[in-house]
Amino acid sequence: MQGVIERRRTYLQLMRRLTLEKGFFTVQEIQQETGVPRSTVQDWVLRLSEEGCVVVLQPPRGRTPAQYAATSALPKSACKRIFTSVDGDLVEIVHECMSSACAGFCGYHHELGSKNRISIVRDGTLLREFIHLGENEATVGLYPHSAVAVTGVYLENDQVIQRIKSVGGPAFSLSGMMGLARGVLGVETSKDGSCTKGIIRTKALSHLTIGIDDTDSQGGGATFALAIALLQHLGGFSGVFPITHHVMMLFPDVRRKTAGNSCSAIELAVDSGMVEQILSETIRFVSDESVSPSWGVAIRSGLKINDKLRLFGLTARREVVSYSTAKSIAESFSVMLSGGEGIIGALAAVALVGLPAELLLDPGRDPTSLPGSFDNYSDG
Repeated sequence: MQGVIERRRTYLQLMRRLTLEKGFFTVQEIQQETGVPRSTVQDWVLRLSEEGCVVVLQPPRGRTPAQYAATSALPKSACKRIFTSVDGDLVEIVHECMSSACAGFCGYHHELGSKNRISIVRDGTLLREFIHLGENEATVGLYPHSAVAVTGVYLENDQVIQRIKSVGGPAFSLSGMMGLARGVLGVETSKDGSCTKGIIRTKALSHLTIGIDDTDSQGGGATFALAIALLQHLGGFSGVFPITHHVMMLFPDVRRKTAGNSCSAIELAVDSGMVEQILSETIRFVSDESVSPSWGVAIRSGLKINDKLRLFGLTARREVVSYSTAKSIAESFSVMLSGGEGIIGALAAVALVGLPAELLLDPGRDPTSLPGSFDNYSDG
């Protein structure tokens, strides 16, 4: 079912784009852009016509092909992506919206209405909610109550089941938009008085954090740029959902550095069957693209970070740490390392993910100066 939903979304997006650009599209144009057989495209045009999503503007005339148009060039959904990662009893729900205002609205109301959540983090159009499996006490209704909240999260085989309750605009989104977001396997809704209740099904994915360092040299290159390129590259694989990129500053007085001694980390959610491929592809990509032979990569699976691993990252912000210490810490917490001396900064990057940017970019700042703002991943 997931494949059908994804293909439907792909065809509709392409048809709407062509309609917006030139006023119509043909079967041949869709075939050329997708590379699928003509008969397959024709079947989809017929199916979408029956659904009312596509209309015939001009039937075929001799050698002139039929012209079609998507019924609307407007986006059918403000929800771009909804996907979930699972680590034991901890779940991360990622919701990417077309609008930062909508993401801010949902973030505010999720936080207002949910009593048992861990935390909600918004970064532009990206909303990240960390929550434990099980029922989540929530109050939903008209002002001053929350307009939307997650009332429960459950694991069913390889799927995450979110129970959501909403009213007003969020109810419209739940019933008419969320099912079109990439990553959603299905949505079921029902009425509960003035509210709408829904079940959203997504794949239970694995969370990967990849740290990299020492990929540049005095002659060129930049670790942050390579990290962004890696995130984009891995995001092109089926079953991979890129999340975000981080930059961290480490101990500024370390002897061997090209500039200010910063490192990078990226986060992504990956289908469990893709993890090994992503690991090998990461090593290949970084080794090929790095301009320094000292490049290092650290890769960790899971959402929760042990406090001792976190301490390694915090230590690397204020003093020099050794290569052997990094190797020992990585082995203790099942972090895969590859490369040269850059593994120290790469491991520190992995260990620091989850802390606020104000802390990550200022190695002289006391972590306790930002209370309660970096517990999303802490495992004790």
